[in-house]
Amino acid sequence: MLLRVFCPGRPLLLLLLAPLLLLLLLTRPAAAQQAGDTTSVACPPPRVPRLCVELDASRAVDPAAGPLLFRWDMGDGTQLTGATVAHCYAERRRYTVRLDVVDEASGEVREAEKLLDVDFTKQTVVNFRAADTVRVGQPVAFDAADSQLPACQNMVVIWDFRDGATGTGPKTEHRFRRPGRYAVRMALRANGPGACPDSHCVSRTVVVLP
Repeated sequence: MLLRVFCPGRPLLLLLLAPLLLLLLLTRPAAAQQAGDTTSVACPPPRVPRLCVELDASRAVDPAAGPLLFRWDMGDGTQLTGATVAHCYAERRRYTVRLDVVDEASGEVREAEKLLDVDFTKQTVVNFRAADTVRVGQPVAFDAADSQLPACQNMVVIWDFRDGATGTGPKTEHRFRRPGRYAVRMALRANGPGACPDSHCVSRTVVVLP
């Protein structure tokens, strides 16, 4: 892409704007297991990808063009300046980042010089929420509603409470009958194309007091 910067009293400067480096900080998905299997493999703790990006335009600058100011609209109301910026979002959704380039010598603004698509909805998320410590007989809510396998279809949530009881569904409730430490497991089962694994499994320890 060529960025044309017009400066009064100076010839036209051509600034080659190289592709911006967009680094989505994604964590790797949880280990896959056989469909329906909640016991034969170790389930790691929940893994939730961070909603963060790093943007770098420093390599796109031609020194002959003179000083430039980079202004970033991150798509969520946040405004940043600088050749290199980093930002974390509050919600898992899709954003459009806009870069404006300002020629500081002439004051000319090149609006929307680059538009970047930042899509967190395509991230694999394997996570569930539950209380860390409860009492025997107390109802405990388990919530995996924010888990997603975007490459898959017909996703099913399976729970193994490690006390002999199981459950299904993105949200469920369970009562533990004995005190102890229970490494509750949640598995996502789905089907789809080759990129879709059979299942993901994560675990979280719940301490049950008398």
